Amino acid sequence: MPPVPPESSAPRPSTVSRRTVLGAVAATAASAPLLTGLAAPASAAPSTVRPRALPGGGDLGPNVLVFDPGTSGIQAKLDQIFHQQESAQFGTGRYALLFKPGTYSGLNAQIGFYTSIAGLGLSPDDTTINGDVTVDAGWANGNATQNFWRSAENLALVPVNGTDRWAVAQAAPFRRMHVRGGLNLAPSGYGWASGGYIADSRIDGQVGPYSQQQWYTRDSVIGGWVNAVWNMVFSGVQGAPAQSFPNPPYTTLDTTPVSREKPFLYLNGSEYRVFLPEKRTNARGVTWGNGTPRGTSLSLSQFYVAKPGVSAATLNQALAQGLHLLLTPGIYHVDQPLQVNRANTVVLGLGYATIVPDNGVTALRVADVDGVRLAGFLIDAGTVNSATLLEVGPSGASRDHSANPTTVQDVFVRIGGAGAGKATTSMVINNRNTIVDHTWVWRADHGTGVGWDTNRADYGVVVNGDDVLCTGLFVEHFNKYDVQWLGQRGRTIFFQNEKAYDAPNQAAVQDGNVKGYAAYKVGDNVTTHEAWGLGSYCNYTADTGIVQHHGFAAPNTSGVKFHGVLVVSLGGNGQYEHVINEAGAPTSGTSTTPSTVVSYP
Repeated sequence: MPPVPPESSAPRPSTVSRRTVLGAVAATAASAPLLTGLAAPASAAPSTVRPRALPGGGDLGPNVLVFDPGTSGIQAKLDQIFHQQESAQFGTGRYALLFKPGTYSGLNAQIGFYTSIAGLGLSPDDTTINGDVTVDAGWANGNATQNFWRSAENLALVPVNGTDRWAVAQAAPFRRMHVRGGLNLAPSGYGWASGGYIADSRIDGQVGPYSQQQWYTRDSVIGGWVNAVWNMVFSGVQGAPAQSFPNPPYTTLDTTPVSREKPFLYLNGSEYRVFLPEKRTNARGVTWGNGTPRGTSLSLSQFYVAKPGVSAATLNQALAQGLHLLLTPGIYHVDQPLQVNRANTVVLGLGYATIVPDNGVTALRVADVDGVRLAGFLIDAGTVNSATLLEVGPSGASRDHSANPTTVQDVFVRIGGAGAGKATTSMVINNRNTIVDHTWVWRADHGTGVGWDTNRADYGVVVNGDDVLCTGLFVEHFNKYDVQWLGQRGRTIFFQNEKAYDAPNQAAVQDGNVKGYAAYKVGDNVTTHEAWGLGSYCNYTADTGIVQHHGFAAPNTSGVKFHGVLVVSLGGNGQYEHVINEAGAPTSGTSTTPSTVVSYP
């Protein structure tokens, strides 16, 4: 396909699916049941029996497929999984495809929903596929805006035709990859696309986003970047285009202030281990390629290897016992919060392991401790309203964790879509110095159990802790504020948002005297905050006359700074009067042209 021009003029297919108007207008070991209510006989003595210690390690379960270069029928197995997962957007299948170090030839691994593909070496170059790892959008008639919940990690690719295709939307990270060629982020036919995220990767050739509306690339090396539509953000990327927002809309930071790459599973001989990359400050480029990467590792024997059906009580016993958690692919119902109380605990999911809180509980809570690493899982709200779904730190947390922060990486939150779900606040960050590195917090706009009150969720991400950094923050469709930032000295690099499509009328989104809740609100008492590369889009399909006074709200003070900010009305379905506070021109008409603010104040 010839490259499309570096604007929003790529041809668009006529069939519409996710974000109907967006596409049309945008270059857009099962546990026994718990017995309750049974009184002990009056003569019974208090029990002194402690639960048997849980074992660490073990097999990875049936939904982790491990290949080596001598495995027969690899392509057939890849095709089988893809056929099952290609259009299973809200299905229950979960898979991890793991490749032992070595060289594989003639493969095309097409990656569908809830499927992760990864190499098992310490370096991406330890596992080379002479072939492709592909995401396209044939299942959706060329529309890639629904290609969620899939990932690629820790592989080297030699694409058959010189360029690999990774046409994804939200929650589809491309981490620690080496593409010995180019990378095309658009679907075949250059249809609509709305992603995405790359980190710790080396792309020897050019990256072509083409119809991608927004993208964030962190701590990587690229051979070049072809074009931009609305919002392309880079931090710590060698080969990134120069700062030029809004024309073209490149927001470029030379380094990333603080980063620590996601933990990953690898093989040391025949032993599975989990590698924990070290923290970097003012990071630039990849963490691998010059010998052994810097960090530490843990034996799998130090993890409780969980299988779907295990109880929350057992998972909490494992955590209390001092084990880390490895959640193998599947769906985990929890009737009590998972309690991460020990410093340096790792909770790592494989294949989009999914936690569903039952009876309105919080899915997972972290104590005010150093160095917790949460990575690679999905939290799916239950049918009974949860006050919160993920809490990083208790209310009032105050300890300094700057030397060893908690990281939340590829942890995704969903309210509705797979079924009716509710949560007042999805993700709360109370601990100081937390790094949230790539999340998609999504109140569903399509699927099952979707409606203004059916999947009610007022707040997406609330940050109370000081010195929190978000790199790659995607938060969409909440009934009130999508992001509410109350901590001091917070920083965000890249933010993507859509306001709730289904707001029934202006009164439903009225924030006191302000028209519409801001997508990203910095609290009135905050004196220091900085953010780069932010976009908010409105697509009020239930009442196209709704007006947002602004997409972003913040105290008007010199210590609160924004760089590269835009708002877009998608086809005139609602309008913004300003970009941030009273700054920025209004959107108007049906042209889907961004209104931008280069810097604020």
